[in-house]
Amino acid sequence: MAMIPPPGAESGQQLGRSATVVEPTSAPDGAGPLTAAKPRSMLRRGWEVFAENKLALASVGMIVFIVLFCYIGPLIYKTNQVNTNLNDTLCPPSGAHLLGCDNLGYDQVGRLMLGGQTSLEVGFAAAIVAVLFGTLYGAFSGFVGGIVDSFLMRIVDAGLSLPSIMVIIILSVVFHPNTIIMVFIIAVFYWLGVARLVRGETLTLRTREYVQAVKIIGGRTSRSIVRHIIPNAIGTIIVQATFAVADSIIILAGLGFLGLGVQPPATDWGDMLSGGLTYLQSAQNYWWLIYPPGFAIILTCIAFNFIGDALRDAFETRLQRR
Repeated sequence: MAMIPPPGAESGQQLGRSATVVEPTSAPDGAGPLTAAKPRSMLRRGWEVFAENKLALASVGMIVFIVLFCYIGPLIYKTNQVNTNLNDTLCPPSGAHLLGCDNLGYDQVGRLMLGGQTSLEVGFAAAIVAVLFGTLYGAFSGFVGGIVDSFLMRIVDAGLSLPSIMVIIILSVVFHPNTIIMVFIIAVFYWLGVARLVRGETLTLRTREYVQAVKIIGGRTSRSIVRHIIPNAIGTIIVQATFAVADSIIILAGLGFLGLGVQPPATDWGDMLSGGLTYLQSAQNYWWLIYPPGFAIILTCIAFNFIGDALRDAFETRLQRR
């Protein structure tokens, strides 16, 4: 006797035959289950943009090499940079002196290391002082606004209107600076440009919701500046600091070239270049007195400028979001 299927069974079987079961896909062997890709952090995006600039990467390597040469080099290549040796005056490069000696008998490689220490220390220190003071000054001026902002910016405008190089030369003549005094002589004018840049960033940031919220709940001005304004303007600050190092090294080299740099026995690359130019027109070619310090100044400043350009791109929001 044939069995009659219950009502709906046939339609259920048809549905079962027609239905398709979606099997969960698996990742390739050894890759594990597939998961949604996590969004890249801002730091990683910034590094990717920075790494695309091959000149910036080469510049980082150059700065590392110069720092190691100036600070680790004297531990390996030991020379006497305190006492003169007139027997080696203007001697050409040889096995005993790789780049010869200067007019006082100092080994030129050792002199490059000593001058590089002074140039880098003054460059970094002057940049830190100028950027730190200029950042606080510009952030306070832009955040407070009103008549206070107008007054503070008129001070900046008055400082920028002065011939900075001439004033720096006069200060160098008056104070006969050592390394520490030279830092403040250079920074006394450089902070003005930093303050103007940070003030412009602050005028934009102070209208943001999170800054207004701090004002509404009665937060102090100092808290808003330190916790919200400066951290969000850090891109502009870091880029400007990078350029400040290069500019400070150039200013120090210019003063040293004029004989107004740091006082002996300290030296810098500009002072070395000035001493070499004295023998430029002589019958013998004393190239080792001119080219090494000249190339050191050029390569160091160009490297910092390339790094600054790459950092500016890395901190640019438009490039981070591409």
